[in-house]
Parts: sequence; structure tokens; C-alpha cells
Amino acid sequence: MKKISLYTISTLTLLLLSGCSTDLHSLVVKEKVIIEKEHTLRVTATAYTSAICQTDRTPYLAAWNNKLDPKIKSIAVSRDLLALGLTNGTKVHIDGYKHTYTVLDKMNKRWKNKIDIYMGCNRKRALKWGKQTVTIRWKKTDEEIANEVIQQQEQDSSYDISKYIIKSWE
Repeated sequence: MKKISLYTISTLTLLLLSGCSTDLHSLVVKEKVIIEKEHTLRVTATAYTSAICQTDRTPYLAAWNNKLDPKIKSIAVSRDLLALGLTNGTKVHIDGYKHTYTVLDKMNKRWKNKIDIYMGCNRKRALKWGKQTVTIRWKKTDEEIANEVIQQQEQDSSYDISKYIIKSWE
């Protein structure tokens, strides 16, 4: 395994954690190794409501004790997605839709690779949504991005930080 210099880690950390990291769409020079700033995943998407016929005695209370509010765009995620970083409070973009959704709930263990979009008490709208396959995106942490660059460095003997492009959907 190639030894990673403290200088490289410090430079990378400063780059990612500096105020310019949010504006950083690319580090462009020479050949390009693309590091995505977000996770992308195709999932099954259904919809759910707080309608009395679909819930227990606490229809507005989510699994992490978050209060569900019909005015807030939120989703529930299947538990297998928690390990991918879709945890309580994560902001999620659904391709083709303008809103950003917040993960506020988690689904029963039997579901896999699935999200449930919260639609307040509007059962008709939830039924109209039905079941769709969508692409979701959520930001990687600075640590995840740094780890990817370090992994690339370990694999590439001609590593140079200037070869990396960091892409974002914002």
C-alpha cells in the first residue's frame, strides 16, 4: 500500500473544508479523475400519508420521533439505505422534481431499496403517485470525498491532486 503524505491529506482537507468548497465544481488540470460530490441511486418510490386508516395512534410521529408536517417535503427510507448515509435529516433530491426532501422517517425492515414520499393527509394524491422508479441524489460528506481521493492516490502511483474534478448537482 502506498504511503500517503501528511502534506497531501492537509492540502485535501483544506481544499474540501475551506469556504470555497461549496463553490468548487472542479479542480481542472491535465487528465481528469471524476469524484462525484453526491451519491446517486435508483430506488422504488411510493407515497404514504398520515390518514387515520393507514397509521397507529400517532399519525404524525415518525420513527426517529420527528414530527411529520404536511408542509415539509419529507421521505421515509428503507433500512438498507441507512448504511448508505440516508439517515435522519439527510437532504435528498429526486431527479425530475424541483423540491428537496428531508429524510425524517424509516420504513419497516421488510422493504429494500425503497423510499416513501410523505404526502400529509392527501390519500388521493398518494394513490395517484403510485409506485415509480426514481433516481435520488444526496451529498457526500467531505470525509467521504477525501476518502475517495485517498483511495485513488493509493491505486495511482502518478497521483496528483490537480487531476481531480469534483462534481456537484447544485
